[in-house]
Amino acid sequence: MALRLADGTSWSDTLTRAVAAAPEAFTTADDGTATLHNLVEGQWRQTGTPTAVRTPVDNTVLVNLARLDADAARAAVAHAASAHRDWARTPLAERTARVLDALDALTAHRDLLALLLVWEIGKPWRLACADVDRALDGVRWYVGEIERMLAGGREPLPGPVSNIASWNYPMSVLVHAELVQLLAGNAVIAKTPSQGGAVCLTVAHALMRRAGLPATLLSGSGEELSEVLVRAPEIGAVAFVGGRSNGGKVAAALLDSDKRHFIEQEGLNAWGVWDFSRWDTLAAHLRKGFEYGKQRCTAYPRFVVQRDLVDEFLDMYLPVVRSIRFGHPLAVGDDWTAGDPLPELDFGPLISAAKADELRRKVDEAVRGGAVPLHRGKLDGAPFLDGQDTSAYVAPAVLLAPPGRSRLMHAEPFGPVDTIVVVDTTDELLAAMNASNGALVASLACDDEELAGKLAVDLQAFKVGINKPRSRGDRDEPFGGRGASWKGAFVGGDLLVQAVTVGGDDRLYGNFPDHSSYPST
Repeated sequence: MALRLADGTSWSDTLTRAVAAAPEAFTTADDGTATLHNLVEGQWRQTGTPTAVRTPVDNTVLVNLARLDADAARAAVAHAASAHRDWARTPLAERTARVLDALDALTAHRDLLALLLVWEIGKPWRLACADVDRALDGVRWYVGEIERMLAGGREPLPGPVSNIASWNYPMSVLVHAELVQLLAGNAVIAKTPSQGGAVCLTVAHALMRRAGLPATLLSGSGEELSEVLVRAPEIGAVAFVGGRSNGGKVAAALLDSDKRHFIEQEGLNAWGVWDFSRWDTLAAHLRKGFEYGKQRCTAYPRFVVQRDLVDEFLDMYLPVVRSIRFGHPLAVGDDWTAGDPLPELDFGPLISAAKADELRRKVDEAVRGGAVPLHRGKLDGAPFLDGQDTSAYVAPAVLLAPPGRSRLMHAEPFGPVDTIVVVDTTDELLAAMNASNGALVASLACDDEELAGKLAVDLQAFKVGINKPRSRGDRDEPFGGRGASWKGAFVGGDLLVQAVTVGGDDRLYGNFPDHSSYPST
């Protein structure tokens, strides 16, 4: 049966809604092409070099993104620093009221923001809604806690917070963090991710700006803008979420600075299986782990399995992988009518055709080097539109024993590819799970929870789950990483507010050049 786009979800319909919600942030040409403005110096400005932005869903052009140069970014940072001084003196009650106004406006446009995420970064509808909801619900929780969190004389930072985040969670990571930083008394600067989320973030920031919040949103080459957004003396703190390569550059740029920072980088999060028998329970966790094609820093792409359990593990695991649903997030049958649910998928495309091609090459490289392909899914049969470009889609793959020299052995694939390593002793289990020099999360599947607790002590992960996954967490959950996966202050709950304020003894939890200090997780 031929599929079609669900009514009212086409990009032209979605863009029309976005422009209607925030007309000040767009310029639309006679041919319907829209160019996003930058929010700089308190105004939406049509400045910068237009660059086409494509959707991973079908590789069509969505909008033009106006990229600024370093000089324009410096002017924006200088203005944000001035706005920060005024905002820092604004009473908490007024700051709270303005943040609540912004939350109400964002809530009113929740479905639009989610649909923008479907088109811009390929999230299935349910996951796109969850990203928006986590942001809004999370900030409302902070609104109720902020007075307690600032008690004892905590004050805003000396300058605005510069936020450089990856494309995969525009709302629940980037906008969420900004609103909490604003609540704590800081002006905020955000760099639009180059790969996706620009329109969603533009609409969100237009609503934030209307509520009177001192926010700056600018786009441009990370290479050109990094020097300004990281090292400018006016910046009070740098928040980075992304890969280890770019994160390492940001950390290096801050080495000779005492600037507050929190740099979250991906790690190879591993799930160990030892003396375990509750396979039905584990199957449910592993299926959920494929959400958004494992394009997140807390995904589990590595399984370290006791040799005696490999057959039972595969009996459970391979049917899970074969049942994963992926495809065009908005493709429906002819019998679909308004009000029917949108497709229930585990994931859509990867963020770009280039990333998909890179992941396929990594799989081929590992197989040529000796990895055993236990499962390699196909795009055939997945729900796509007739004639649709599918270059950004990758079916799930599972490799046994990737060779030590392969990139999949030591780095997170950031896609629906799992690797399995077989071990014979608990020492080998720990060594294999600690292969990437630090991780954000890890989990152990083990019937003997006392033994699992002892093994967990030696895992180089910030959070360890016993017979369950660990995630970034929400609200009062602390979040950080061990080893190379995190630099600077940890965040989450009270720790996030402490990271963007000063006061008390200011000995923060985190990984710093001269010490590391960890909260209870």
